[in-house]
Amino acid sequence: MSMLDWTAVILLVVGGINWGSVALFNLDLVAFLFGPMTILSRIVYGLVGLSALYLAFVPDKVVCSTREYSRA
Repeated sequence: MSMLDWTAVILLVVGGINWGSVALFNLDLVAFLFGPMTILSRIVYGLVGLSALYLAFVPDKVVCSTREYSRA
């Protein structure tokens, strides 16, 4: 997997954890860390969204690469 793939996966996990904390505890971690809808928090939200779109269009590449690691 390329560095772009790993970055997208990590950002998607961060976004999932953030949404899980919103659902379970009503705590938006990104807004807590960077302020509600500041430019920095909007950049984080945007990067998470772009990562989701990227992985939606190249899932075979990422899934196949992770299967190779699990066989070793």
